[in-house]
Amino acid sequence: MFERNIEEHIFNLHRELKNKTYRHGPYAGFWIRDPKMRHVHKALVRDRVLHHAIFRILNLIFEPIFIPTSYSCRIGKGSHKGMKKVAYMLRKESQNNTRPCYALKCDIRKFFDSVDHDILLHMLQEKIKDKDAMWLLEEVIESFLLERTGNQPTLFSRRKGLPIGNLTSQLFANIYMNKFDHFMKHQLKIKYYARYTDDFVIVSSNRDYLVGLLEPIREYLDKYLALNLHPKKVSIRKYQQGVDFLGYVVLRHHISLRTKTRRRMFRKLKEKVRSYKSGLISEEALLGSLRSYLGVLSHATADQLRRELLNKFWFWVKE
Repeated sequence: MFERNIEEHIFNLHRELKNKTYRHGPYAGFWIRDPKMRHVHKALVRDRVLHHAIFRILNLIFEPIFIPTSYSCRIGKGSHKGMKKVAYMLRKESQNNTRPCYALKCDIRKFFDSVDHDILLHMLQEKIKDKDAMWLLEEVIESFLLERTGNQPTLFSRRKGLPIGNLTSQLFANIYMNKFDHFMKHQLKIKYYARYTDDFVIVSSNRDYLVGLLEPIREYLDKYLALNLHPKKVSIRKYQQGVDFLGYVVLRHHISLRTKTRRRMFRKLKEKVRSYKSGLISEEALLGSLRSYLGVLSHATADQLRRELLNKFWFWVKE
């Protein structure tokens, strides 16, 4: 519908921005399993067009200050490269499996719901001096304060939270965590550190050193970012036990797919086959999904699993 009258809609959006009468529209909320349940909020098309425009400009400004081992929502990065970097760190620190090696893995509790708007806007102001640009960024950031479920408004914690569905939220997450990244690298001087959104891994041959990092990490997150580590998602594992990161388990001699990732992949592909048989998706879309899952397997030591997936796929198609 937006595309049918795209010129009219784009000019209206331009006029609202120029006159500063633009107001971000409401969100449509829905749940996805990824693999845990996540509440995603989808903005209107005109707002998503604006999100992409904002991302294109902000990314050019902030990309140069991000550390090399931040992997979420960045050109040339991504989950596969993040996992492979952690595998490289483990090999280097263990001196090719000749000495003990450990990985501290942490996750921030309810990260997107906890992002403090005042802290984020202050970070943006450090790089962006244009008042009109800051007015627009504040409008986008504050747009998520009120979620509507049917006709009943539910007010979130004041000035906190980013919608998972916005492209801008992924960039804002990197901006918000960037000072933490620099704290880890330059103040704590951690040699092997990698982060993907709110998941991060530190690799060392000294377990006591990793344990000792937890207190300064907690203090920094609480004092400067109003964030907390998830108490059930802080772990220190030996390299030989396998290090779980971004859907893969990195082991000394190979990389395997996480069991939950494997189950989800089979379940979703079976659902795609059902949709194809019901006429809901095309053959091209079905084969595109298959290729996507084979791509996931290409980053692991998974020849047997690949054959199993293909056999199951053709069985489901033919049954």
